[in-house]
Amino acid sequence: MGGKLQVGQVYRYASGKDPKPALLDGLPNFHHVTHSSGHKRALLEAGINGIAKVAAPDGVRRPAILIRSSPWKAGTEQTPWHDVFDMDNGHVRYFGDHKAGLSVPPGTTTGNAALLDAFTDHQGHTPDERAAATPLLLFRAVPRNGKPKGHVAFCGLGVIERTERLVQWGGSEHTPFVNYVYDIAIIDLTSEDDTVDWGWIEARRDKSVSHVQTLDLAPRAWREWVKHGSSALPGLRRRVARARVTKVRDQHPKPGGSEAVDLETVYKYFDGRKHDFEALAAAVAARVLRGAGHRYVDGWLTRRSGDGGADFVGRLDLGGGSGLAGTSLVVLGQAKCVKPDTLITAEQIARVVARLRRGWIGVYVTTGAYSESAQAEMVEDQYPIILINGVSLVAELRSMARDDHGGDLTVCIEHVLDGRETAITNRRPEEILLQ
Repeated sequence: MGGKLQVGQVYRYASGKDPKPALLDGLPNFHHVTHSSGHKRALLEAGINGIAKVAAPDGVRRPAILIRSSPWKAGTEQTPWHDVFDMDNGHVRYFGDHKAGLSVPPGTTTGNAALLDAFTDHQGHTPDERAAATPLLLFRAVPRNGKPKGHVAFCGLGVIERTERLVQWGGSEHTPFVNYVYDIAIIDLTSEDDTVDWGWIEARRDKSVSHVQTLDLAPRAWREWVKHGSSALPGLRRRVARARVTKVRDQHPKPGGSEAVDLETVYKYFDGRKHDFEALAAAVAARVLRGAGHRYVDGWLTRRSGDGGADFVGRLDLGGGSGLAGTSLVVLGQAKCVKPDTLITAEQIARVVARLRRGWIGVYVTTGAYSESAQAEMVEDQYPIILINGVSLVAELRSMARDDHGGDLTVCIEHVLDGRETAITNRRPEEILLQ
């Protein structure tokens, strides 16, 4: 009989796979917690690990898919992609298992086929259809004692919200290949003290138990999702309460570290080059907004000089469809290239906010940091604005450089500037809604 998987807990995943000891090297034994008598072991040998389907009284179901992300592999020839695990906001962006050099279609690899099958069930229109849907159990490999293998942290229970085909680069020849990427909502487990009872998965492995009967052991939020469908996900997504004001010291990179060096490189590259930095800021803002799972449309740079409160314009599309099923927001951006130790004040943020209308949001991108008083005022007055400081700016640029430019930050910046199609114009921001 298995135990409970605790979110955030690190488990020992030993090569021997012995389920008997409850602890190994002072940590819970993954194979003990996930042991099901009479069934094959649950494994994390691959990135996407589907437990074999069973024929239940009311149809076929897959008991679960265990997903493992290995951050230490990201950026290698075999694994050129970078999974995103935003635990606090209940969002995971996970790349499928197609790789460069494979001759089979990307949707037919073992992992992609399993997740695409699960996605179909997750899009079920009725509670009966969703009752058979496959739970995703998410893990990340974590290093211990200098070793990257043998330990995994449990990250939660997921539902696939959307899938996307995209082109990636990989292999020794750096050749393009098509793969799938999955946006996964992490379900709230507050009612279960942030745990998943393996007994639920065991019940799903029992062919004598119906889909509906297994729900008796499912987490509350999963049952609510089965009952109400995708429309309920915003209220069922995992959210972690946290302070919304970041200390100034926590916004500065470690002196002498690689982040500090890269931030100084960015500052010196753009010092005195206002419109060039605005173009970079627009590209980073677009990446941040798209990374949250939204559709972002690039607009243009403004001709305004001084602190007019807007340097670039974009559009954020919300909702899964057109017409009544979706809406669009004007994005008004401010870009400020300053010395990395410079603090952006509440007055500077307020200039952007003053230009926002109903249905607009702001984005402030800087190489500096934000004063704590400015952040507190933004929270207190509920300003609809996103703040991207120098550390976050560099983190996005480094990610872009790793993905497409061999980690070379300067080449990445030059690529953004050379490839920009953003016009510089005096158009009114609301015109972005018409294109």
